[in-house]
Amino acid sequence: MANKEIKGIDVAGKVAVVVGGTSGIGRALALGLAAAGADVVATSRRAEQVKETADQIAALGRRTLTLTSDVADRASLEHVLRECMAALGGVDILVNCAGTTKRMPTLDMDDATWQKILDTNLTGTLRACQVFGKHMVERGHGRIINIASLTSFVAFYEVAAYAASKGGVASLTKSLAIEWARYGVTVNAIAPGVFRTALNQELLDNTGRGKELLLRTPMGRFGKVEELVGAAIYLASDMASFVTGEILVVDGGFLASAVNQ
Repeated sequence: MANKEIKGIDVAGKVAVVVGGTSGIGRALALGLAAAGADVVATSRRAEQVKETADQIAALGRRTLTLTSDVADRASLEHVLRECMAALGGVDILVNCAGTTKRMPTLDMDDATWQKILDTNLTGTLRACQVFGKHMVERGHGRIINIASLTSFVAFYEVAAYAASKGGVASLTKSLAIEWARYGVTVNAIAPGVFRTALNQELLDNTGRGKELLLRTPMGRFGKVEELVGAAIYLASDMASFVTGEILVVDGGFLASAVNQ
C-alpha cells in the first residue's frame, strides 16, 4: 500500500505547460516536472530561452515543444494550447509563472506602470487560466498552479502594484477553484518566500532590504528555486486530487515569524 501511495506523488505521463517557464522559478518548476515524469512545454516571450529550456527538457527524455507566448496576448496562449493538443494530446497541468515588478513610491507611480504590472501578473494569469482552464473543464480533469507571493499576505515597502496583483492572484485562485471543482479541475497556488535568482541576487546580498529579508526568515537563509519543485509536483499529482483553492506557502518560516532573536 505504501508503495502505491508514494507512486501517486509523481506526474508521469502527464502533459504540463509552464507559462513564464524559461527563467528563475518557472524554469526550475518546468525542469522539476520533467524530472518527475511529465512532458513539459516551457513557454515565454524570449525565443532563445524557450529553445534552451526545451533542449534541457528533451535531454531528460521528455517530450516538449518550442513555443513562445506572451500573457498579454491571448492569441499566443491559444496557439500554445492548439500545438499541445495536436502534438501531445492535450494539457493536464498548467503552471503560471510569468511576472514583473517595479519598486517605487506609490505616490510617484503613473497609471501605465501600475497597469503593466497588474496586466502581467494578475490579468495575464487570468488569461492563461481561461485558455487552458476551458480545455481542462471540457476534458473533465486538470491541475492549475498559480504563483502567489508573500505579498499576497503582507506588505513589502514600495511595491504596492506588485502586492495588489499578487493579492489578486490569491483571490483569483480561490474563485476559480470553486467554479471548476465540479469539473475535476483543481486550482491552487504556491506562495514562495525569498528565493535567490539571477534577477535579485544583488539586492539580496548587498542591500539593507536583503539583510532584513534574511533576518525575517527563521531558517537563516534564502530559498533555492529547486526547493519549490516538491510543492508543484504534489499539487499537480493525483495525491492532491481533493486539494483546491489552497495557497501553499514555501517560505522557510517567514510568515510564521515575529521575533527571531
